[in-house]
Amino acid sequence: MNTSGGRTRNRRGEGGLLRDEIVAAAERILEREGDEAAITLRSVAREAGISAPSIYAHFADRDAIVEAVLDIAFERLRQLILSTAGTDQDDPVVSLLAGCHAYVDFAVREPARYRVLFGRVREGRPELKMPLRMQDVPPQWRHRLQAFEVLVDGLAACVAAGRSDSTDPFVDATTIWTAMHGAVMMRQFVPGFPWPPFDEAVDALVLRIGRITG
Repeated sequence: MNTSGGRTRNRRGEGGLLRDEIVAAAERILEREGDEAAITLRSVAREAGISAPSIYAHFADRDAIVEAVLDIAFERLRQLILSTAGTDQDDPVVSLLAGCHAYVDFAVREPARYRVLFGRVREGRPELKMPLRMQDVPPQWRHRLQAFEVLVDGLAACVAAGRSDSTDPFVDATTIWTAMHGAVMMRQFVPGFPWPPFDEAVDALVLRIGRITG
């Protein structure tokens, strides 16, 4: 038992537990402060109740911690979309719309995490071939875009069921994603504008861009 008021040291072999605690501390800071800049080695160490140097046994620097937070958030987003859209929907259009609403709801409920996912500036962006396909996306990002692949599969299911006239579900799903992101960001940055109800706006852009019929 630790009687000094600090954090109890993990036992040998529990390094993975400390790593998880560091990431969880960074997540709490992001949620509380609403700004990625609040995540520093010092703030994370203070939040986790450890010394800053002990972080280096698990993360090379502050950016590595943020990347770990990103991985968790992307997986959370994917699971949310999958659980909301479901795989047992009789109507693929209903499933597609449900998944898109789940994406937007995540962005609205967790704006700080969403900004870190899609708003931070990244260096070394590669030159991608056209037309763009998932196999052209850098490996370190491909696994983070599985939520987007759910959108592609959802639109493809609509095409297979004769409910969409899309001739390229990947391209049209990319446009839907871009439009949803724009809708989210514009509402955040221009809050006083008389925007139409969000649910109606999402339905309209998905049905129109996805070329949904019937």
